[in-house]
Amino acid sequence: MITLDIISDPICPWCYIGKAKLDRALEGMPDHPFDIRWRPFRLNPDMPPEGMDRRSYLEAKFGGREKAKKVYDAIAEAAAGAGLEIDFSRIDRTPSTVDAHRLIRWARTEGAQGRVVDALFRAYFEDGLDISDRSVLLDIAEASELDRGVVAALLESEADRKEVIEEDEAAREIGVGGVPTFLVGGKYVIQGAQEPDLWMRVIEEIRGLQAAQAEDAEEIDARPPA
Repeated sequence: MITLDIISDPICPWCYIGKAKLDRALEGMPDHPFDIRWRPFRLNPDMPPEGMDRRSYLEAKFGGREKAKKVYDAIAEAAAGAGLEIDFSRIDRTPSTVDAHRLIRWARTEGAQGRVVDALFRAYFEDGLDISDRSVLLDIAEASELDRGVVAALLESEADRKEVIEEDEAAREIGVGGVPTFLVGGKYVIQGAQEPDLWMRVIEEIRGLQAAQAEDAEEIDARPPA
C-alpha cells in the first residue's frame, strides 16, 4: 500500500469538493493502492473556541459582503459540478475545528476516518450544524460506529489537542499554505481539488512502478547463486 495523507479542514469547501472527486476516482478503481490518512489543518488557527458569526467572518476575510458572495457563488457552482449539495445559507457560525480534528484522529484507530470526515462535511455544508458543538460531534461519532461514551470522555479531556495543533503547525512548516493538500507516499505533493482523471492517472503510474519493482525482484530471485 501507498500512504495518501490528506491535509484538510472540515470547514474547507474545497476539501469537501476534493474528497468527492477523489472518491469518484477510487470508486472506479476499487483496487487502488492507497492507505488514506486524514491530517489536520486549521484554516483559522486563531479562531476562538466558541467560533464567530459567519457573516462577520466572511466579510472580514474577503473585504466585504459582495466579495464574499462572489467567492462563495463560485464555490457553490464547483460543488454542484462535483455532485454535492452545499447550502451556505444554513451556516450561521464559523467554528473552531480543533475538536473535529481530534475526532478524525481517534477515528483512524477504528478504521472510521472516511466515515467521520464525510459526516463532518455533510453536517457543516449541507445541514449547517456547528461542528464544534460536542453533541453534534458525538452524534457523528455514534453514526460512524464509534463508542459514544468513549468519545464523550475524550472530548471532555485534553486528549490529542496538543498533537492536532502540532500537526497543523508542522504542515505549515513544510510549506502547506492551503488545503486540500495530498501527500503521496510521503514524497509527492498534489494540491487542490483535482479531477478524477488526474487521480486515475496517478493510480495507473503507481501500479506501473509497482509492477516494474515486482519484476525486478523476481529477476533477482531467479539469478543463480554466485
